Amino acid sequence: MDIQINYDYRKEDLEMLPLHELAGYVLSREERPECTEVSISFVDDDTIARLNADYRGKEGPTDVLSFECDGVEDEMSHAMGEGMAFELGDVIIAPDVAQRQTKEFGTSFSEEVCLLLVHGLLHLCGYDHIEEAEAEVMEAREAEILDAWTQFYPAARNG
Repeated sequence: MDIQINYDYRKEDLEMLPLHELAGYVLSREERPECTEVSISFVDDDTIARLNADYRGKEGPTDVLSFECDGVEDEMSHAMGEGMAFELGDVIIAPDVAQRQTKEFGTSFSEEVCLLLVHGLLHLCGYDHIEEAEAEVMEAREAEILDAWTQFYPAARNG
């Protein structure tokens, strides 16, 4: 899997987290093919607020946005058959929003960023939370993956 992480914003806070490993773990758990490509970027509040307004029509910064490239079902089998890259998409995370959310949710910065990464990747894998039933499924999957991740990667518990 090709997982590209852009640490242009808050690099010192983020590059020490096992985000590349977590992204690979999520994609493996979701049975994405080895030819999968995904990018993860960390941006400031102004950038994510602009993206939120441009693409979702919502004002202000949000914590995470996902932008799908190749369709989850349509293109994956084609890419696998052709030996081509399957461009899953992009996950954009606002670490400043994550930092503020730690107070609200009683989490650490590491836990919050990891949750947002899992959340964004699950969106790219076809999960959604518009309807209550969908939200329950997605939240359960997030919890399942994060719990398994802390068992698989014990250092994640020290966030």
